[in-house]
Amino acid sequence: MPRFDKYIHLTDTHLVKEAGALYGLDPKLRLQQAVEHINCHHADARAVVITGDLTHYGHDNAYEHLRECLAALSMPVYPILGNHDSRVNFVRHFPHIPCDANGFVQYVVQLERYTAIFLDTNEPGVHWGVFCEQRAQWLRAALQAAEKPVLLFMHHPFFPIGITSMDDISLRNTGPFEAAIASFEPRIAHCFFGHIHRPIFGSVRGIPYSTLRSTNHDVALVLQDPSLNIVGKNENPQYGVLLLREGQVLLHLEDYLDSSEGYLLGG
Repeated sequence: MPRFDKYIHLTDTHLVKEAGALYGLDPKLRLQQAVEHINCHHADARAVVITGDLTHYGHDNAYEHLRECLAALSMPVYPILGNHDSRVNFVRHFPHIPCDANGFVQYVVQLERYTAIFLDTNEPGVHWGVFCEQRAQWLRAALQAAEKPVLLFMHHPFFPIGITSMDDISLRNTGPFEAAIASFEPRIAHCFFGHIHRPIFGSVRGIPYSTLRSTNHDVALVLQDPSLNIVGKNENPQYGVLLLREGQVLLHLEDYLDSSEGYLLGG
């Protein structure tokens, strides 16, 4: 049987300056616990991907804490921006992460069997996602150049997920994005995103997609709410264990702070 190549998906780490608390939780400690768990159980992973909201306020000091946490990982890290991030401060602290010709944090990484395309949906001053014509042209060119099946990584979903409070701040004006991927849908093996702070799986336009819980706080499953209030909830933090082989994308969810003990199941 062909082997799997392993990757880790983290999202919405929401670090704050001075390593402070957020919604009664400690986002730096929770990220450190995730890193420790990854190094202990998945040290053979090829890389870690973080799909945005690396920090909560985009403060310089928060990116310093993020760098400190990620330095403990034994594999490369590929981060992108979320709506809570500062592009300017991120680039200052992570200068090795590529940007496109227009300064957006967008880049391509060639994996063993897939082409990973990392997108920037951040727009300063707003929480909804933006994907302008410049970004869309870059994406179209990246898709045209891809010789292997594509994995897309972005922060905001480009489709509604049924939680009205989150749909209100997902990607707006999806026209440029949809035009960029038009006719390439069969080549996009999976789309990974963040922002929603919930485990969600499905498909849109024939493209499978997934997201997972934050490493800090989560969003409650409150669907049609005309008030558009976002209801938070503190659930077990997660990361995803992504297994790739030719023709297959497989994602396991790891509740890494779950303390329940395993036991043998009888016949």
